[in-house]
Amino acid sequence: MQRLSGLDASFLYLETAAQPLHVCSILELDTSTRPGGYSFDRLRDGLSLRIRAMPEFRERLADSRFNLDHPVWVEDKDFDVDRHLHRIGLPAPGGRNELAEICGHIASLPLDRSRPLWEMWVIENIAGTDAYDGGRIAVMTKVHHAGVDGVTGANLMSKLCTTEPDAPPPEPVDGPGDASDLEIAVSGAVRFASRPLKLINVLPSTLSSVMDTVRRARGGLTMAAPFAAPQTPFNANVTGRRNIAYAQLDLDDIKTVKNHFAVKLNDVVMAMVSGAVRNFLLGRGQLPENSLIAMVPVSVHDESDRPGRNQVSGMFARLETSIEDPVDRLKVIAEGNSVAKQHSSAISATLLQDWSQFAAPAVFGVAMRVYATSRLGGARPVHNLVVSNVPGPQLELFMLGCEVKAMFPLGPIFHGCGLNVTVMSLNGKLDVGIVSCPELLPDLWDMADGFQVALDELLAATRR
Repeated sequence: MQRLSGLDASFLYLETAAQPLHVCSILELDTSTRPGGYSFDRLRDGLSLRIRAMPEFRERLADSRFNLDHPVWVEDKDFDVDRHLHRIGLPAPGGRNELAEICGHIASLPLDRSRPLWEMWVIENIAGTDAYDGGRIAVMTKVHHAGVDGVTGANLMSKLCTTEPDAPPPEPVDGPGDASDLEIAVSGAVRFASRPLKLINVLPSTLSSVMDTVRRARGGLTMAAPFAAPQTPFNANVTGRRNIAYAQLDLDDIKTVKNHFAVKLNDVVMAMVSGAVRNFLLGRGQLPENSLIAMVPVSVHDESDRPGRNQVSGMFARLETSIEDPVDRLKVIAEGNSVAKQHSSAISATLLQDWSQFAAPAVFGVAMRVYATSRLGGARPVHNLVVSNVPGPQLELFMLGCEVKAMFPLGPIFHGCGLNVTVMSLNGKLDVGIVSCPELLPDLWDMADGFQVALDELLAATRR
């Protein structure tokens, strides 16, 4: 068995009917490249072979009422791919509106915790094309956040994809095995007993991070502060419904802006998010005077030796939405990101993971209920939105023989933060996925279309 880290398990404890905590992606696939042609049965058979080499897709949660620590992953002895793979067809005309509507509905459905925490939906009749005659399909994946973060999720998708359409399946890989209630309870008690010692080890790095932040604050060299974000329409309690929209941009255009203004690629991404969200709110007369604050997850996989599949830190970044000129906005965002990255790097990479080990399930649940109640009372948001940038391979990929034309990532939303923008670079494109709930933002396509507008504004500035 493999025990969940505190950070992994927190996504289980914080999950509610209104706040499902899985991550999704929508892949658009060209079936004309598949050797032997496409059929759903062939796709299912190919997936079954690949899952034999992916123990993460064959693991389920296990726990014991006497367990004092977090749950564990064990092999699902009754694993059946047909319980996780589903097939549907879009209504005519099968365009982006129809695809987004059905994917938003799928994203709102919770995963069954008695089975491995993932699903895959094959969606046919994309844009009226015939998948059996070389047309397109979409594949939506859902994986619980307890099992993946941005990096591990991308790694999972890479195991499903190959660089050749006829690549053979990999060799099978053994799973974690089984565990009895007694084994789970005993090992959990041992880990629980060691917590005081671990707490002693965490305190010095915590104190050091606090003192460093105080020094930086005196010199104005800190990232944006939490609870300093202005109120927006999407900073309210979310419902269980989800709506999505997406966009695809040319990565070379983004690099042109990056090179011209001597900034980082992520600075341009943040500037596009800022421009799209700013214009969206401005057009509705809802743009706050103060800048919106984004929470940006930061991978620490290369810096952490801690167990667990979620290995992230984070930083708060100003989107500078109060600045009208797009170039000025980009430059100020780049300067702020540089300071925020330095501050984030000075904080122990494992601090979030270490402290999450000490919170019991009941503590997470109570904290979420208290925060949700405070939101009803008008408490200020911690931050306005989540912006995540997941790097992907810059080469041609095939999923089960079908060429991947797009991969739109979709992250979770939370009470008080009802907007998530996640981007992934893939083979010369930047794919943007946007998630909210329709009660807060019913017209996400206006925001999604604003990404190309924001990029075009910056491109035009490079030609002056």
